Order: sequence, then C-alpha cells, then structure tokens
Amino acid sequence: MSKPKSDQEKAIKSSRPWLWVPSLYFAEGIPYVIVMTLSVIFYKRMGISNSQIALYTSWLYLPWVIKPLWGPVVDILRTKRFWILVMQLCIGAGLAGVAFTIPVERFLQFTLAFFWLLAFSSATHDIAADGFYMLGLSKGDQAFFVGIRSTFYRIAMLTGQGLLVILAGFFEAKTGLPPVEIEVVTIEGMTPHEFDPNLAFIQSVPDEAFFFTEEKVEIGIDQITAEEAAILMASVEEWNSSHGFYPAEEKSNTDSPGSELTGNIGYTWFKLSKKPEADESIVLNFSFEKGDKSISLMRSYRFDFDENNWDVPAFAVFKLDPKLSKTTTASFTGLSGNIRFAWSMVFAVIAVVFVGFHIYHRFALPRPPDDKSNRSGDGSFFKEFLITFAEFFRKKNIGVILLFLVIYRLGESQLVKLASPFLLDSREADGLGLTTGDLGLIYGTIGIIALSLGGILGGIAASRKGLKYWLWWMVAAMNLPNLVYVFLSYVMPSSLWIVGASVAVEQFGYGFGFTAYMLYMIYVSEGKHKTAHFALTTGFMALGMMIPGMVSGWLQELIGYQHFFIWVMICTIPSFVVIPFLKVDPGFGKKETQLK
Repeated sequence: MSKPKSDQEKAIKSSRPWLWVPSLYFAEGIPYVIVMTLSVIFYKRMGISNSQIALYTSWLYLPWVIKPLWGPVVDILRTKRFWILVMQLCIGAGLAGVAFTIPVERFLQFTLAFFWLLAFSSATHDIAADGFYMLGLSKGDQAFFVGIRSTFYRIAMLTGQGLLVILAGFFEAKTGLPPVEIEVVTIEGMTPHEFDPNLAFIQSVPDEAFFFTEEKVEIGIDQITAEEAAILMASVEEWNSSHGFYPAEEKSNTDSPGSELTGNIGYTWFKLSKKPEADESIVLNFSFEKGDKSISLMRSYRFDFDENNWDVPAFAVFKLDPKLSKTTTASFTGLSGNIRFAWSMVFAVIAVVFVGFHIYHRFALPRPPDDKSNRSGDGSFFKEFLITFAEFFRKKNIGVILLFLVIYRLGESQLVKLASPFLLDSREADGLGLTTGDLGLIYGTIGIIALSLGGILGGIAASRKGLKYWLWWMVAAMNLPNLVYVFLSYVMPSSLWIVGASVAVEQFGYGFGFTAYMLYMIYVSEGKHKTAHFALTTGFMALGMMIPGMVSGWLQELIGYQHFFIWVMICTIPSFVVIPFLKVDPGFGKKETQLK
C-alpha cells in the first residue's frame, strides 16, 4: 500500500504548473532586459553620450550582483508568493515612473532613479520566483520544467531586445515626419569614396516638411586602405559637428590610419525640405533596419535639425565588413518622430502588462503549504539573518558543493568569451573570417534553437530517471561538444553549414548539460531556507563564470586559438573529477508515476 499523501504533496499535485511557470519566468526576464539592454537603447535615442550611458547603466547591474545578500530577507519575511506579487507591482510602478518622467526637463536623473527601483525590484522578484519554483513544484516537475522556464526567460530577452524596440520605432514613425528609408547595395568592384558635400541634392518645398535623401546607395566590395577610410570619416565628422548636427566631442572609433586594407565605405545625406519653427528642433535617428549586418553604420547617428542648419545636408557613413566578398543588401531607416512620447508609450505599455501579470498571478499562482515565513518566533531578525548564511556553509560536504558550483563551467566560461571573436577574426589571425551577418545568423537562429531544445530535452530526461542517473551524461554534454572548436580551429572550414552545425552541437550540449547544474543548485538548496540558499548558489555560479572569463582573452592572445581551445578542453577535466564525490539522492528529479 502506498502511504497517504501529505497536504503539501496534494497541493503541489494540483498546482497546474503550465499555468504559471512560463508566465512567471517571462515576467522575470522582462525587467532584467529592460534595465540592462533597453535602457541603453533608450538613452542613446534621447541623445545621452556613450560615456554617460556606459557609466550609469553599468551600475544598474549591481542589484543582481549582490542579491544573495538580501536573499535571507525574502526567505525570512512573509511568503514567496507575497514577494512575487508585490515586486510585480513595484516593477509596474517603476516602469510607470520612467514613462511619466521622460518628458520632464531633468529626465536623466528621474529615469535613472526609477531604473534603480526596477533593478532592485527585479532582483528581489528573481529570488522569490526561484524560491517559489522549488516550493510549488514536485521534485520531478522541478526537473521537467527547468528547460521550459529557461526557454521563456530567453523569449523575454528576445522580446525586450526586439519587440519593444520595434514598438518604440512604430510610435516614432507615427508621430513625426515620414520615415526615411535607404537601401544599401554592395556591387562588384570599387566605388568612389571621396567626401563631396556639394553632391547632395538640395531643394526646398515650403508647403510640407520631409527629409530629402538618396533611396539607394551602392558600395563596391573591393577593399580600401584604413587611411582612406579614416580621412573620409574625419571629413564627415567635421562637417556634421561644425554645422551643429551633433557635438564635436562625440567621435566614433575608426580604424587607425595606415596602409592595411579594410572594408569599403560609402555615405548618404539628409536635408530638411522646410525650415523649422523658431526654437523647434527636429531629431532624426538613423539606424540599421534589416538585411545583411555586414553592412553597418560607422557610428550611431542622431542628427539635430533646427532653424540654423535645416538647409544644410547631414551625412551618414556606411562601412562594409572587410571579410564581405559577395553582393548583398541592407536597409536603414531614419525616424524623426516624438522620441519622448514614443518611449513614454513603450514604458507605459509594459507597466500595464506588469499590472496584468500581478492580477493574473494572484489567481494562477498556487498556495503551497510550505510557502511561509521562516522567521522564528523567539529570535531577532538579525540573528535569523546570520543563521541563514551559517546554515548554508554548514551543509554536509559544503567544500565539494562549492567546488562543483565554481568549476562546472570552467571550460565554458572561457569558451563563451572567445567563440565569437574566433568566428569573426580573419584567417590571417587564425579565425574563420565570418561576416557579422553570418555570425548573427548562426547564433541568432541556429544557436538559440539548439540551446532551447537542449534545455527542454534535458528537463524531460531528468524528470524520467532523476538527476543522479543523468549527471555523468549531462557533464559530458556540457563539456565534450567544446571539441567542435578544436576541430574548427584546425580544419578551418569555409562552409557556413559546417560552422553552423558545429555551433549547434555545442549549444545543444550546453542547454542539455546546464540542466544538471540548475537541478544540483536546487538540490543543495533544499531545507528551511531554500530560497536564500538558492540565491547563494547563483552567486557562486556567477563567480565561476566571471573569474575564468576575465583572463581568457589574455590567455588566447598568448597561445593562439588552437592551443586555447585545447586548454578549454583541459579545463573540462575538473568537472568530471569532482562528480564521484557528489552525493545526490537517486530519486531526486524523478517525476512520480501515477498508479492505475
């Protein structure tokens, strides 16, 4: 006879995880990508300098770095369900705050303050969501949904980097002058690259306002010297800054002048058809729209047209990837809408979405009996706070646990830093010489599909036979596919199919193998303070990625790509060595089977 199920087991059994796990982790990813990625794009569109953007947005990462320090607060006070719902309201409030302060004069200071609120709320939401995941699911479902939750988190990343930017562009296009669309086409041979501002077509149409420009720009794929490229770029920069289109101190990084060859360049121009009103400024943001990313802009262009420079052309420079050897095309778009209104609308829309998440999760999130405050009735909060940390480091075999958390991705932490540079570097530099467009295709489509499939299948597999059964296989899946980079560095294939297939194998293995890492963190976090302890494991996970990654570039330059990838394979050995010392319950992760 099977023993009666406890109230906790019954509650977990009826939690209907498909109704809340995907939405919870989608909601977890959105504020992170907004703070770390979308804020950069937003400030760039608002005309903030690169140095200010880098400084201020880098500090916004701090809450995620130190979140293990206040994990015990979430664990000790109130329920994880409470923290999730409250933080989703705080995130919504932070987004609304950004939306409402964009139009004000000191928008930078006010929006940064609300981004800080977003960052701390999001990091706290992460802690509570991960703790609730462990409380609201059975051990088998925790394993099964590891890949599902990761997939929806990645969908949130893509939404923030793509869909929300598209939404901002839509509002910009609908609130200003007609969009400017330019197609850049590469052709065989050489095209002139001297700068001549008199070639711009000048015309005035006083009855309506729009931008004159060229609809099509042709650039030859033959290379030119870096000195020629630098001369043209300097001429364009001097022209644009001297006519007030953007400040002179905002200069782009160009190739150092010299005789070495680089990708060809070309340029286009913009000019207003009608004089703006007094004290009126029309901003034109010109950026990549679609097509081959091997055709790029020399810098981020944000032109400011006013009554003093409206009848003078502004210029934008295109550059071809030096490795581009085929005819191709790309489209670029200039938007001159109400940027403040557009971005206010974007953040307002997301704020409403998070209010929706709060309302939905009030009904969708289950109420696990174990989801309760862990504060002892007779102890002070500070004492309980310290006890939470002490209990983690008093766990049995804590040395082995920490060693595993730090070294499991020792090879991957170095590979991830140099994989893209290896694929992009020229063959003279022992790289594969891929174009930027080829790299985007491989990682943006093939890689993300393989990574997601690996994670989902890893979760399904672990839920069938448990973590202990799959541990060796998943360690092998995480590490052995790194051999494809040894293969690529020695064979140096020119076929994009071979390179894409190799990356797909490595990414699938990473997705499959990472399942074991995530489940082991859940396993060692079990206990009264599992939420705080899981936050601590994520801190050690970040440490294991950060330190090896910091020295990987220096090491690669010292020994070259071939020997570096061999070194990466050597770094995978410790993760295999530590496996026999890990103590894992054979039943952990298995999904219970229903008895008929």
